[in-house]
Amino acid sequence: MPLSLLFQDFSYFADLHYNSGMKFRLNHKFSSGIVLSIFLFFAGVFLANAQNRILQTRDLSQLKVNSLSDQQIKSFDSDLKSKGISLETAEQELKKRNLPNSEIEELKKRLSLLESKGTSTKKVVESSRESEESLKSEFESALSYFRSPIFGAELFSTSNLSFEPNLRIASPANYQLGPDDEVIVDLSGFSEETHALKVSPDGFIRLPLYGPVQVNGTTLEAAKVRIRNKIAQSNPSVANGQTQVMISLGKIRSIRVYIVGEVVKPGTYTLPSLAGLFNALYASGGPGENGSFRDVQLVRNNKVIARLDVYDFLMKGYSKADIRLQDNDLIRVGPIKNRVELKGYVNREGFFEIKQGESLTNLLEYAGGFQSNAYKERIKVERKGNKQQSVADIPSSLFESFQPKNGDIFLIDSILNRYENRVQISGSVFRPGYYALNDNPTVKALVSSAEGIKEDAFTGRAIIYRLKDDNSQEMISLELDALLAGKIADIPLRREDKLIIASKLEMMENRYVQITGQVLYPGWYPYAESMKLEDLIVAAGGLKEAAELNRVLVARRVDDADRKKLETRIADVTLHEVDINLKDKSNYMLKPFDMVTVFARPGYLKQKTVFIEGEVLYPGTYALESSRQRISDIVEKSGGLTATSFPEGAILIRRRDNSLTGNIILENKLRALRKQSKDTADLARLIAEERARTSEVVGIDLKKIIEKKGSKYDLLLNDSDIVRIPYLRQTVSVSGEILFPARLRFEKGDGFRSYISKSGGYSSRALRRRAYVVYPNGTAKATKNFVLFKVYPKVLPGSELVVPTRDETRRLSTIEIITMATTLTSTLVIISNFIK
Repeated sequence: MPLSLLFQDFSYFADLHYNSGMKFRLNHKFSSGIVLSIFLFFAGVFLANAQNRILQTRDLSQLKVNSLSDQQIKSFDSDLKSKGISLETAEQELKKRNLPNSEIEELKKRLSLLESKGTSTKKVVESSRESEESLKSEFESALSYFRSPIFGAELFSTSNLSFEPNLRIASPANYQLGPDDEVIVDLSGFSEETHALKVSPDGFIRLPLYGPVQVNGTTLEAAKVRIRNKIAQSNPSVANGQTQVMISLGKIRSIRVYIVGEVVKPGTYTLPSLAGLFNALYASGGPGENGSFRDVQLVRNNKVIARLDVYDFLMKGYSKADIRLQDNDLIRVGPIKNRVELKGYVNREGFFEIKQGESLTNLLEYAGGFQSNAYKERIKVERKGNKQQSVADIPSSLFESFQPKNGDIFLIDSILNRYENRVQISGSVFRPGYYALNDNPTVKALVSSAEGIKEDAFTGRAIIYRLKDDNSQEMISLELDALLAGKIADIPLRREDKLIIASKLEMMENRYVQITGQVLYPGWYPYAESMKLEDLIVAAGGLKEAAELNRVLVARRVDDADRKKLETRIADVTLHEVDINLKDKSNYMLKPFDMVTVFARPGYLKQKTVFIEGEVLYPGTYALESSRQRISDIVEKSGGLTATSFPEGAILIRRRDNSLTGNIILENKLRALRKQSKDTADLARLIAEERARTSEVVGIDLKKIIEKKGSKYDLLLNDSDIVRIPYLRQTVSVSGEILFPARLRFEKGDGFRSYISKSGGYSSRALRRRAYVVYPNGTAKATKNFVLFKVYPKVLPGSELVVPTRDETRRLSTIEIITMATTLTSTLVIISNFIK
């Protein structure tokens, strides 16, 4: 059988609800192989989607499918086939447990072999027994996701409901004393005494000064009478009422009970003497997978004295059969006799135990009733006969009389996802949506219920989408204005008709106008009827100070261009003039897609500034007075260099893109940074980083600039230039392929090789002839070769000596050299012989 048929329709499980506190109870048995059976119990109420959390907590990444027994593979196969789960869904759930793809493929092979041959598919895999058993348990717990819960099992698996007896209650009057019970005797009044006395194995307590009293098997009230009489014999104050005798229960004894049958953990249990039947059941884990929840028997002195129905507690909150246990009581849980399964749209899915005489109505009560979207008129039942299965439909009229049988599977479907009387209206009406066909049988009535059409409605044509008898769709068009005016007949509607009334605005192309240039907010603006040139300027925030009032250009699209001519008109361009109040003298009316440009006055210039930092008397920002101002001018304005300045290390920082567009982009970024950052220090850092990212360093020779003002070394300044003059440098750094890279003290007179020597010398990978020096002002100078000599660059304070790495080349081995020599020799011999 194809694997794809092993699993079908996983959608049923999408609505399963588990409690987040669920536990797994494992019972291992070993016979001719490892047979693992897992009982999945649910705690408390069922919470939506928690099964996904359970799946995600299991890890099968180390599981080897070949270590699983054939019984486990068969269990996996039968579980999934009984639930009708698709192969893809099963793979997804196992992948959530991190089961490798290779192991999933191996699982498919074993399933296929079992199906076709029925033979063993297990291979021997060496692994530790402990880790193997742990992974098998994880695999089984993953499979438990696909199994339905047993109603009532969660009662005995949740830690929130332990059924522990309450030992902090008043002494029960009908409690029967026995050996190891502690009796508190308290005398008050004329005599004051308190005694804590333990009942001996033969049933006596020994009263100091008064003697023994037999209390075994008596209630506290009867024991009180005996003890009082015994004390009264020797104490006259008790007899005449001057001393009162109070009896209470101290520490209680333990009892031994036997739990047998179909329970999770049968055996002998030691419990407090106040324990009841539920306490014992909880201690044993409750009825097992095949145990009955409806007939739990309490046997005392070889007689059944009580029968417990767990469903009474689950459905009504009490049970008359939960009586107090006695020593040597036996609790027997028999096998289940009549279990059915309920699936589908009920509040509680799972397996339920049904007593003789109970009906389908009782089963629905146990399941919490129907969900809101359940189909309540009919329930489908699958019943197992002696030879084959059968299917039957149970109408709601027979729910009360229909009696479920063992193995029945009841399926509750949902109501149909369709409406019997729904119509829809959408588009340009005031209240679009769904309406009842009964109240709106025609188009006119439906439009009226939607509060009528909007002002922008396109009434020339409306559309009705209608389902034909075969559920295919057809379109019916109508003249809406004529229909609403009564000029044509109204159109009756049918179930699921959709009336669409278009909007004139939505049927139009998005219309806009554009303005650029010297306005505060250039950009695209929506077009409106009767829009004038001056209106658009106002919408753009008005003119900037630099705007030229008599030079406003408007470019308009043309719709009559002659495409056959090479030189054809592609736009109508007009020039306009506005006054200081933004009044357009021509009163020009705009049209959609017009483009407006406001030019700047030719003589209008913004101030340009430069910055000088570091070792000058007055560092700061300076405005450029002319376009011919140079570095020497700004140094002179700043008061000149300080005594500790290092002119050899001076640099010029210049923006990469100093155009108008580049300035706009930078200003926009800086404006955005100012809006985002509230911290002043952080804002300054971000602005500095942004400026550095958009700038580059220009090497300059400040000494020559000062000595030869206006020379080629003295560069013209640009807007936003930064002149940075560092503090006096006294070190030299050496890096690259040297033995000990370091920063050394500058020594006047020391050359390139001297600093290399102080750093340990060259490494074996050094490319000496390519060594170079990077000067503090950003310039660099390389080593030069003159005949057989190397001319190294001069070293200044603050310089960095860099020795690059030589490319590695593979040396020829001895065998390769011999081979090449032999080949060359042979070739020469052949050539020599050929010449002769």
